[in-house]
Amino acid sequence: MSDATLISLVERLGDARVLCVGDVILDHFHYGHVDRISPEAPIPVLKLDRQDTMLGGAGNVVRNLVALNANVRFISVVGNDHDGREVERLLAEQGVADVPLIDNGTRRTSSKSRYLADGQQMLRTDRETVFTLDSEIEERLIAAAMTAMADCNVLVLSDYAKGVLSRNVIATLIAAARTAGLQVIVDPKGTDYSLYQGAGVVTPNRHELFDATGLPVDSADDIITAARKLIVNNSIGAVLVTRSKDGMTIVPGSDAPCHLGAEAKEVFDVSGAGDTVVASLAAALSTGADLESAAKLANVAAGIVVGKVGTAVASADDVTQALHHQDLTSAEAKIMTLDGAIDRIEQWRRRSQTIGFTNGCFDLLHPGHISLLEQAAQACDRLVIGINSDSSVKRLKGEDRPVQSEAARAAVMASLSHTAMIIVFSEDTPLELIQAIKPDVLIKGADYTVETVVGADIVQSYGGRVVLAELAPGHSTTATIAKLGK
Repeated sequence: MSDATLISLVERLGDARVLCVGDVILDHFHYGHVDRISPEAPIPVLKLDRQDTMLGGAGNVVRNLVALNANVRFISVVGNDHDGREVERLLAEQGVADVPLIDNGTRRTSSKSRYLADGQQMLRTDRETVFTLDSEIEERLIAAAMTAMADCNVLVLSDYAKGVLSRNVIATLIAAARTAGLQVIVDPKGTDYSLYQGAGVVTPNRHELFDATGLPVDSADDIITAARKLIVNNSIGAVLVTRSKDGMTIVPGSDAPCHLGAEAKEVFDVSGAGDTVVASLAAALSTGADLESAAKLANVAAGIVVGKVGTAVASADDVTQALHHQDLTSAEAKIMTLDGAIDRIEQWRRRSQTIGFTNGCFDLLHPGHISLLEQAAQACDRLVIGINSDSSVKRLKGEDRPVQSEAARAAVMASLSHTAMIIVFSEDTPLELIQAIKPDVLIKGADYTVETVVGADIVQSYGGRVVLAELAPGHSTTATIAKLGK
């Protein structure tokens, strides 16, 4: 399947209808830096800079499905506690209408807290109670899932072994899904795959495959042999084995196996990559894609998330951009959406690179622009340029502007060696862009003062600096256009 065909598949993911049932986990991330050892004990002191909370476990499958524009139903169980209410809030933010069932007994919502210094994880703490559902909650869970199946054509069972997916729940839902014509994908846990009898696709990683079969998994042939054992012993339709840096292998029940090489260029964090694979696979299959095409899409998505930090997702834009960039020049690859830009900037920061930002209409590039960009590039390691959209330029400059479209202006600016990234923004000022990317250095021309530079107060508030670049006299876009009109 060509990249163009995969891009077309991504565009159809808005038609996907997926039901996910499984263990939701609340993920807390605490980011900071270490610059001293505690006087109380020989341990590093983490100075916190920011904290994030997001859906993990089966909730991360949901996040990935939503990011791919799929229509999602989600059935899970949480405790009657603060974390359970936080899960409900985060699901609402994702646009998921289903409210998780609440266990009013002694169950607490599963949560994980990770502490990271300069991108490296220092510590993880878990809070949870793990036991199977009582009969009343189990019946309610099955009934809710049965109802939701009417709106979906793929069922995902995301098993994190926290007790939501008991043997009875799994068997009942797989049987019901098959009767209703739904494809069933299982992200498995543990060693007993008889739990997943009759599933369409299971997605173990290499180590899980070894644990489940006891067979060697060192080579591609070993993996195929072990996967076939799972298929035969448990009446599974196909096995998709994720193999980290070695990509993934698809072993259908009857057709020839297929190996896909890893897509990741850089690996920073594999947390949640399996969730991304499951979500991408499910969404693609829901649109009618064949298993190999769905797996190729999942492979691209997985390559994206391992280049991010934390329980990350791959959006439809991320995947489309990645597919486009395989055939684009380096200049074209610099033009990014804001979401993609934030992820790329985070990667630069993990390498201790400083981020600079400047902005403008850049309608007709002239020596004054080049001088500004040269000075801006000297003030940072990576220069990000915000370019006003066509509608924004019209509001600022008049109906006869811009002379060049935003696409043309972005392409010209991206071709310059000083430029690391281009973001087109539609607002009149780059204030929202500056708040989102948090540059270390903000650069504008010396015809401004620090007090009049948009976003200067924001950058200075977190220790960033503002640089006023010297102007190259005698150059302006307005003057150039006036001369052309004579």
